[in-house]
Amino acid sequence: MSRPDLDLSVYLVTDTGQCGGPDAVVETVRRAAGAGVTLVQLRDHDLSDEDFVTLGRRLVEVLAGTGVPLLVDDRVHLVAPIGAQGAHVGQSDLGIVEARAVLGPDAVLGLSAQSPEHVAAALAAGPDVVDYLGVGALHETGTKPEAGDLGLARVAEVTAVSPWPVCAIGGVKAVDADDLVRVGCDGMSVVSAICGQPDVAAATRELVEAWDRAQRRARS
Repeated sequence: MSRPDLDLSVYLVTDTGQCGGPDAVVETVRRAAGAGVTLVQLRDHDLSDEDFVTLGRRLVEVLAGTGVPLLVDDRVHLVAPIGAQGAHVGQSDLGIVEARAVLGPDAVLGLSAQSPEHVAAALAAGPDVVDYLGVGALHETGTKPEAGDLGLARVAEVTAVSPWPVCAIGGVKAVDADDLVRVGCDGMSVVSAICGQPDVAAATRELVEAWDRAQRRARS
């Protein structure tokens, strides 16, 4: 086996509360995957490990055959029981060397980074330990107020020194696509732009089309 290819273009991070409960998370992921989401992360800080695994396995079933990988936020030890393709950790979660040891060589590992110093620290662990960086918050957001508001300039600073693909997160909307492509991001990671939207498929398509347009403009 080897690590799956990642497309960070439109990366959905789930929020159980915003979606309206675990059943709604499953339906949100189903509709978003059908409308072009390229990567999904299961994030829920409140569920027990048992309920988290149950929800994760339901998402694995929903995503089967779509080519969209499922990652798990923080709970690296539950990747294997869920059958997910990897995990994402933050700066205050399990360290990336320890996380990689738990995951093994073939799983995806993403890391949140807010500064060039975070990139340097990750590089010191080795270039193959992580697979991508999530950088943010681009805008201040209610889902993670403690992340603050980095702004585009700081996202650009991190992107400039990252040897790994970078996606921006934190209040990201379709209108941010041009700016993010311009500063070298490989994708946009969203929560509220999809979770809790009245038409999940339409919201997802808007993001996918905005990203595609931004990339075309950047190439022309």
